[in-house]
Amino acid sequence: MSDQSSKDEEQAGTEQPFVEHLVELRDRLVKALMAVGLAAAVLFFFPGPGPLYDLLAAPLVAHLPKGATLIATSVISPFMVPLKILLVAAFLLALPVVLWQVWAFVAPGLYAHEKRLVLPLVVSSTLLFFVGVGFCYFFVFGQVFSFIQSFAPKSITAAPDIEAYLSFVLTMFIAFGLAFEVPIVVIVLARLGLVSVEKLKAFRGYFIVLAFIIAAIVTPPDVVSQLALAVPMCLLYELGIWAAQIFIRHTKAPEDSQENTAS
Repeated sequence: MSDQSSKDEEQAGTEQPFVEHLVELRDRLVKALMAVGLAAAVLFFFPGPGPLYDLLAAPLVAHLPKGATLIATSVISPFMVPLKILLVAAFLLALPVVLWQVWAFVAPGLYAHEKRLVLPLVVSSTLLFFVGVGFCYFFVFGQVFSFIQSFAPKSITAAPDIEAYLSFVLTMFIAFGLAFEVPIVVIVLARLGLVSVEKLKAFRGYFIVLAFIIAAIVTPPDVVSQLALAVPMCLLYELGIWAAQIFIRHTKAPEDSQENTAS
């Protein structure tokens, strides 16, 4: 009887922490969704869905022929497309809060040296993603649209569809945002010991080829956008190798540092 009761207590003890983790996960998700909702509410009133879309369309509109505009081929597109842009902008605005909730959920289960590894990566990966999106918006779009319009015959009147433009913009934002995460991937691979820094240096030539292949797949079929994606990826790969060497030294576990000192 006592054995059965002890087993029941042990099972209850293992289930309780699991339930507590689920409750905490729910609370973190609710807080993240509330942050996105609050950001969406603020952006809805200022500057509003319409001005947000105008801001997103500005790089293309600036390179359209005089009198040309974007068009909506669906009845609900003028309503749905600005609303989608509002939600995407709200998520990006609330991204630091969302990532902080993720960090707060996993941090209690990490060792001190692991916290020194994760928190800088969360912050730097967020900043690099924003830098990638900003680079795409402020530099790449202008160059790409100018290049494309220079090839358009004068007999063709450009009138891009707003849904197609939104799809194109989001694809490019994701491509450049993820491409700028190359240093984070390199650092994680090196820090976890999956690949040594020496092997990363030896892989440099292959990565250059890989970068141009990825750029050719995810960007429009023009030289400008492909170079704009591939060249930063190569430079960021070099940055990742340099940062990985520094990161590894400063995020070692205490026992690793003692072993290195003893040897």
